Amino acid sequence: MTGKRTLVLAVLAAAIVTAVVAAFMPRPIAVDVIEARHDTLTVTVEEEGKTRVIDRFAVSAPVAGFARRVELDVGDIVVKGDRLMSLEPLRSDVLDPRSRAEAEARVAAAQASLLAAQQKTTAARADSEFADSELRRKERLRDDRTISEEELDRAASQARAAAANLRSAEFAVDVSRHELEAARTALEYSAASGQQEAPEMVAINAPVSGRVLAVIRESEGVVAAGQSLVEIGDPEALEVEVDVLSMDAVKIAVGTRVRFLRWGGQAPLEGVVRVVEPTGFTKISALGVEEQRVLVISDITSPRQEWQRLGDGYRVEASFILWEASDVLQVPTSAVFRHGGGWAVFVADGGRVSIRPVSPGRRSGLAVQILDGLEDGEAVIVHPSDDVADGARIRIR
Repeated sequence: MTGKRTLVLAVLAAAIVTAVVAAFMPRPIAVDVIEARHDTLTVTVEEEGKTRVIDRFAVSAPVAGFARRVELDVGDIVVKGDRLMSLEPLRSDVLDPRSRAEAEARVAAAQASLLAAQQKTTAARADSEFADSELRRKERLRDDRTISEEELDRAASQARAAAANLRSAEFAVDVSRHELEAARTALEYSAASGQQEAPEMVAINAPVSGRVLAVIRESEGVVAAGQSLVEIGDPEALEVEVDVLSMDAVKIAVGTRVRFLRWGGQAPLEGVVRVVEPTGFTKISALGVEEQRVLVISDITSPRQEWQRLGDGYRVEASFILWEASDVLQVPTSAVFRHGGGWAVFVADGGRVSIRPVSPGRRSGLAVQILDGLEDGEAVIVHPSDDVADGARIRIR
């Protein structure tokens, strides 16, 4: 009995010691791992952009006038030379009671001025006839040597002066008659007297063949010279404009491949950069931060039938391919961290973790190229917590 009791107590003591030791031993850290693998790696710059017609023609009013209503709708096909709209001369002003009274007074004044000019013409004609008769009489007296040559010359000069005064009076009659017509016209033509067909119309024709992209001024009304009325372009000739950060723009060169994503079609579209504009501009981001942006213009190289439903001003997401290679050893970006003066990863091996210095290469948004330090198939810890350290026990989730 004593021996059995001793054995039981020894077993209980061992169990208690084992439980205490197990309780104070560090538990394995749960981690997520992924294997380093060879795959295609693509380094890109992704930004949102929009399509636009390459050649857009804004048709404007050549002169100020009254525009007739535009009968075109957005999307209508036009041929070069087709009439887009017509311009009439500007309409007359409305005569209020005071303006009408003033216009009637100007008519009466013009009539009186015409009568006065006619009377002056009558007097000038009488003077001219008298001077002519006086000149003929003195010419006969000169033949009889009754008067001197000086008196004859004086009579001839008076006749010429009288003739000039007659012509001046006749011109004054013409001027007064035209002034009377102008006064009557101002009284007759008023916006309230009813609209008649304009004697002159300015036709505005399509400069090129294409489709109507925008009708800026549809209703009739007064337009100023140079005011935009209609925009025309060819929606089949599209380009994509994307504003990127200036620090990314310096990495993009003419001829860089572009992949257009999430534009509405089932498959991405291919493109190529045509222009990287040399001038930047300031843009306020959604977070209120000032950013220097640069416009990058790209052409769509995919067949037209693949994007025929794409139009002007449509949203696309552009992915500029800066570098791409196949069979690249890579790990997730979240597995690489700073260590000492370089970079390292946590490698999971046999339930333990060890720090492995690595030499990273090019980076994409989610993966990083490993040039040295890892082998294909080795498991690395992604998103390591602060509890993970060299030599720690781990448990893979």
